[in-house]
Amino acid sequence: MKESDLYQPLKQFLESQGYEVKGEVRECDVIAVRGTEDPVIVELKLSINLGVVLQAVDRLSMSSAVYVGVPISCSALKRQRRHIFKLFKMLGLGLILIDPHANSNGAQVLFDPGEYRPRKSKSRRERLLGEFAKRIGDPNTGGQEKRRGIMTFYRQRALRIAGFLQENGPSRVRDIAKELDDSKAGDILYKDVYGWFDRVSRGVYTISPRGTQEVPLWII
Repeated sequence: MKESDLYQPLKQFLESQGYEVKGEVRECDVIAVRGTEDPVIVELKLSINLGVVLQAVDRLSMSSAVYVGVPISCSALKRQRRHIFKLFKMLGLGLILIDPHANSNGAQVLFDPGEYRPRKSKSRRERLLGEFAKRIGDPNTGGQEKRRGIMTFYRQRALRIAGFLQENGPSRVRDIAKELDDSKAGDILYKDVYGWFDRVSRGVYTISPRGTQEVPLWII
């Protein structure tokens, strides 16, 4: 497929809306004009990447009606649809899906350009600041590889419990909670998110073989 394969279906769609359409006008892939309205500018691309975003943003100096047109098979859109929508709306860009094989109705406007104000999430903000305040020290390097995991306040609590079990052997939940001053220690032991704990008997836990192996890797 070539970018030019997207032109005719889009041209037919725009002409059905009463636009006069021309291709390749002063570096713009598609220009559509209707009366005294702002001209519609469409940049045709086979995928969505930083290059086409920068190109489309540059076109905003000539019109407020700037779109990016991509094929319905666009893999980037399938992988990151929600994030792409959010970015385009923040930048004031529109997005059009084009079927290069359609005989009619070969284009679909997913959304038009317009002013965008992201909705604030009070709960996400509170969780962010809560984690920041509770985390002990600064154990992570910004931008580090996250495949192994990062140090969170929850992981720090689990490490304290694992350290207690390594030092004291199988222990009762209430004793662990009292010694570590962590009233929710039982929840961490029961959920065992990291696989570090084994239940010996009711209310009694010990460190697991996996915990014995992994915990030292987190202690600097």
